[in-house]
Amino acid sequence: MLQLMEGEKEEILACVKEVLGENSKTHENLIPILQQVQKRLGYLPTLAMEKIAEGLDVPAADVFGLATFYNQFRLNPPGKHEVKVCLGTACYMTGGDITLESFERRMEIKESETSPDRHYSLDRVACVGCCSLAPVVVVDDQVEGKATPTRVDGIMLELEADREGSAEEESGSEEGGNSEQD
Repeated sequence: MLQLMEGEKEEILACVKEVLGENSKTHENLIPILQQVQKRLGYLPTLAMEKIAEGLDVPAADVFGLATFYNQFRLNPPGKHEVKVCLGTACYMTGGDITLESFERRMEIKESETSPDRHYSLDRVACVGCCSLAPVVVVDDQVEGKATPTRVDGIMLELEADREGSAEEESGSEEGGNSEQD
């Protein structure tokens, strides 16, 4: 389970309070409430599910049970870069499972997880609809075909270059900000 980032606890509590205030507090509204919280936060944090259970006066196990039963609910925050590996029939038959394993090794996370720094998230999908390009991955809504382990290495190099570029921009803007104040 990922640790909450600074200010995130307050954001989660405010979101749940707002969503519960907008809905009738009945067990029948549990799924719509979960959907609304996920839409606002991008996922369903444990704290949110606990507070929803309290607000609806239902056992936390009911909330967790629903959230884990339906695959529409995401229990981990999305990473800055979301990678989805297709494991539909064509992709699976051409090595989609090997592609998924390659991403898991390179990102050091498992399927359905987000890296501790929240830079990457990795998921499997049933079908992307690009079977002639199998195996296929979708990286930040960009379809990447023929995603062999070698192609995974190339994709990861691009993502890591973005990470390094972002870090340089942040440190450059901090330095730039200090020189303007002098």
